[in-house]
Amino acid sequence: MKTEIAIIGAGPAGLAAAVAAYDAGVKDLLLLERDAAPGGILQQCIHNGFGLHRYGEELTGPEYAARDVAEVRKRNIPILTETMVLSVAPDRTVTAMNRQNGIFTVEAKAIVLAMGCRERPRGALNIPGDRPSGIYTAGTAQRFVNIQGVLPGKEIVILGSGDIGLIMARRMTLEGAHVHAVCELMPYSGGLNRNIVQCLRDFDIPLLLSHTVSRVHGNGRLTGVSVAEVDENRRVKPETERYIPCDTLLLSCGLLPENELSKGAGVPLDPVTGGASVNERRETAIPGVFACGNVLHVHDLVDFVSEEAHLAGESAAKWVLSGAAGHAERSIPVRAGGKVRYTVPQRIDSPETPVRLFFRVGSVADNAVLTVKSGQTVLAAKKKRRMTPGEMESFELSPAVLCAAFDAGEPLTVSVN
Repeated sequence: MKTEIAIIGAGPAGLAAAVAAYDAGVKDLLLLERDAAPGGILQQCIHNGFGLHRYGEELTGPEYAARDVAEVRKRNIPILTETMVLSVAPDRTVTAMNRQNGIFTVEAKAIVLAMGCRERPRGALNIPGDRPSGIYTAGTAQRFVNIQGVLPGKEIVILGSGDIGLIMARRMTLEGAHVHAVCELMPYSGGLNRNIVQCLRDFDIPLLLSHTVSRVHGNGRLTGVSVAEVDENRRVKPETERYIPCDTLLLSCGLLPENELSKGAGVPLDPVTGGASVNERRETAIPGVFACGNVLHVHDLVDFVSEEAHLAGESAAKWVLSGAAGHAERSIPVRAGGKVRYTVPQRIDSPETPVRLFFRVGSVADNAVLTVKSGQTVLAAKKKRRMTPGEMESFELSPAVLCAAFDAGEPLTVSVN
């Protein structure tokens, strides 16, 4: 099987990338999706709040996904569902399998990686205690409630204040469960402020900052958890430990880009984001392989996933139509400094068009100054009243600034101080 562009994943990133590539002039596309239907995680996100930036209105997750699916169907872009991609080779050969075709290969001129992300499980958290039933990731509980119509428990404690944990605190409350508390290891929440207000404060659910679950209890079924404060080094303070009886513990402790296929293809990954290292067109270090959405870095809004995927799909189409032109001879690395944890893109290959840098801070920054430097020379600066780790920030670099950086030949450093 051959195609000009193969897109792995038919969630919001893959769907938007496919539409953008088609509209940019490449009509021979193929979407590969392991689930039974396109739409990705949005299928189980029945709450509203999606689409405000992209459409100017509030949509539920299924409504948002349905619009992208409709655009793909309108263009007759084929989607192979229930298809598991097994590997991606550096020569852009995709090996996949499904019931209809068995194991098969797809030879593509370009590939867009849009596999999304996964939740950090209990095994990665090293919580002491036995292994009773009743411990779920927040996304798994969301699927139980919203897709399967099953309530996983009645007395709930949530560890981690990521957006899905906050949303599930509200969802479980609306379904009649009692959420005792949301515990957050850090001294600040990892979720959007609007979710803290709408999902916790509006329902009088306590948010315990600088707290963690220090032990789980139960033989066979969870009967309770021990919760304790942590110090500035995130170590448990034993004297603060208290027991909360519960039958369910939901884990909302971060998302990890799903990059096993990327690693197998030899795509270099950013050690902070866990996603690919890319240029301003979202092209990885392997020519013709692009990445976008949560497989690149975890976004807080699906609107931004779609925006980035549009860029990646359009870039993949341009790469194919240009005859698979190679990488730029010269590029400028982009580095994080000060309170900035990471930037996307990690390098800039061309100074000819504006480039929007996306980044997150590692801790809360009030009345801070964002600076972009080439070596020791400040090329751009901007004051920000408040920045938090839970909200992605962005800053646009003009061609004039980029040309100055290319002329200097020094790496760009993005800092918040």
